[in-house]
Amino acid sequence: MIDQKKLEQGAAAFSVPLCGEMLGAFSTYAEFLVEYNQKVNLTAITDPDGIVTRHFVDSLAPLGLVEFPEGASVVDVGTGAGFPSVPMAVARPDLRFTLLDSLQKRLTFLSQLAGKIDRWFALVHRRAEQAGADPALRERFDFAVSRAVAGLPALCEYCLPLVRVGGAMVALKGPDCGEEVRAAAHAVEVLGGGGVREIAYRLADGSGRTLVVIEKRSRTPPKYPRQRVKLTENPL
Repeated sequence: MIDQKKLEQGAAAFSVPLCGEMLGAFSTYAEFLVEYNQKVNLTAITDPDGIVTRHFVDSLAPLGLVEFPEGASVVDVGTGAGFPSVPMAVARPDLRFTLLDSLQKRLTFLSQLAGKIDRWFALVHRRAEQAGADPALRERFDFAVSRAVAGLPALCEYCLPLVRVGGAMVALKGPDCGEEVRAAAHAVEVLGGGGVREIAYRLADGSGRTLVVIEKRSRTPPKYPRQRVKLTENPL
């Protein structure tokens, strides 16, 4: 279904090598995504080129732009159809992934997908603000990644409580996120973050993207994350 050569070249542009087994897993992923999407709305992007570039390659870009040490633990906040974590897991099976989502139907899809592509990842049915308050998950991860979930001030409150001191959150954002980054400055400081970096890149279709990388420098105060209504209506 997908053009494996295009995928291989797209990943190589970010210094992410893909072997034959990995390319096969991506083909299986794409076919199952389109099939499952007919009964459960997972994505609006279902054309082969769109899946390769805007889903798979975009999800792989962080692996080439940010250092993920071998064996690092990664939580994907609001994983949806598995982006960016599942493509990352295909390319880096050494990383330990936890996929977090509030909708069970998405996790059901991901559970079935895991068997089809021969990858293991933990699945957690929870809202992000509930997960951040859970002692079993709070400040337990080396990285939190997230794509297309929320504005950065709220996203910081979802992600940073899950990251251990010394780790980082990595948000996949659009090309013009400077104002969003400035708006999140207070949230970053309050939640124990710092060292904010914006890494701009382009996909093969010409679209611009930005990784926002925020280091976790101190522990998040116990009162965060707040309940969802407060978090969204009155962002830090």
